[in-house]
Amino acid sequence: MRLSLYNAVMSNIEERIAQWEKMTAEAPDGMSWFSLGNAYRDAGRDTEAVAAYENTIGLDPTMSRAYQLLGQSLIALDRNHEAGPMLTQGYSVAAGRGDVMPQKAIGELLKKIGLPVPQVEVEEKAKVQITGEQIIDRRSGTPGNRMAQQPMRGKTGRFIVDHFSQETWTEWIAQGTKVINELRLDFSRDDHQQAYDQQMLEWLGISQDEIDNYTPADDKA
Repeated sequence: MRLSLYNAVMSNIEERIAQWEKMTAEAPDGMSWFSLGNAYRDAGRDTEAVAAYENTIGLDPTMSRAYQLLGQSLIALDRNHEAGPMLTQGYSVAAGRGDVMPQKAIGELLKKIGLPVPQVEVEEKAKVQITGEQIIDRRSGTPGNRMAQQPMRGKTGRFIVDHFSQETWTEWIAQGTKVINELRLDFSRDDHQQAYDQQMLEWLGISQDEIDNYTPADDKA
């Protein structure tokens, strides 16, 4: 029974790898390389995961999670001398973007391999005047139009509406359509829905932990 379950899981992983390899070959971008790296990592193929995460950073050097997972894969391969510089760089990137969870995780990885956590001075950004119909978009760091309503129900929808603009959400819809078509997702299947949701969180640059631990301002009173 356990062997059969293992075979089913590995078959699914290999299918994901094939899909993302095709996507990176046809339309390479930071997100598709990041997803391929995750699939390699889930399959225990850390050497290939390292290459994929390096490609991710080359295309999108602001993706703090890529530094985190690159460091984890290098440590798994006993290549701590390479992991250290990448994690140190990633820590600064995460701090500069306000990516709290990746910054914390990278700090723990640096401690694990006996390296100091850098003291990072985050440059204070000039205050931007926004109207009641605008929001400072977390992904772009610039003002955008506030969404009229949550794009989905529950805590995920509330987190997104409180942190992202309508422009960013519209951009994700276009990217999400590409993901659906490339991966041939069928939303009647739970695993396909989960794959789509994971892509959405990774594209937005947020984690499930952040969503689970988020308390909206009007709930704190």
